[in-house]
Amino acid sequence: MKRLAIILLLVVTPAHAQTSRTIYGSDGRVEARTSTGTNGATTIFDARGRVTGRTATDSQGTTTIYDAAGHKAGTVTKPK
Repeated sequence: MKRLAIILLLVVTPAHAQTSRTIYGSDGRVEARTSTGTNGATTIFDARGRVTGRTATDSQGTTTIYDAAGHKAGTVTKPK
């Protein structure tokens, strides 16, 4: 079985700008990209640039995950 190596490339930007990441497969091809806006919400794109999901974290630290259609897919809460 082939192992999938994922390498993250972080583009360093000022705090007021958005942050982008590119995820590569073991073959060196782009697998996905993410873009985090100034509000902290992250959009996930596939290799063709189509939105595959979004995440948003509230002031309590709870992250809500949405699918490509914008429907809530789950939540992650930090331990108390």
